[in-house]
Amino acid sequence: MKLTTRGHYSVKAMLALALQPDNKPASVKAIAQSQNLPAPYLEKLLLELRRAGLVRAVRGRVGGYQLARAASQISLGQILEAVGETVEPLPQRQRNAKQAEDWVTFTLWNHLHQKLKEALYNISLEDLYYDARSWQASQGQQTNFIV
Repeated sequence: MKLTTRGHYSVKAMLALALQPDNKPASVKAIAQSQNLPAPYLEKLLLELRRAGLVRAVRGRVGGYQLARAASQISLGQILEAVGETVEPLPQRQRNAKQAEDWVTFTLWNHLHQKLKEALYNISLEDLYYDARSWQASQGQQTNFIV
């Protein structure tokens, strides 16, 4: 699995929203500046995340985007799926039942694929948030958060 820019930026945006005190909305501009992301691209990603029900848009002077549910209820797998990322390790291929090595390799990749998928759906946005905070603290950094 390769995490593309699309997936990376989506996770960064979601982590920025998770940082908002009391789940207050954050503008596209504010997220883009805090995470060093291009605002037009970020806006497209946030629309996809909204369609998936992971964020909601708030209109008005103090509007922007906010998490649609608790960070503990949003998985990394859901974020990546929302923006069209795939967890397929290799192109779909048929195994050759006549060759034992091919069968073993095919079975191994299927098991790894399943474990990866389970891991992505078991890692919550909250887990990522605390991991990043712990790493920053171990580096003696302030809680200014850029992924």
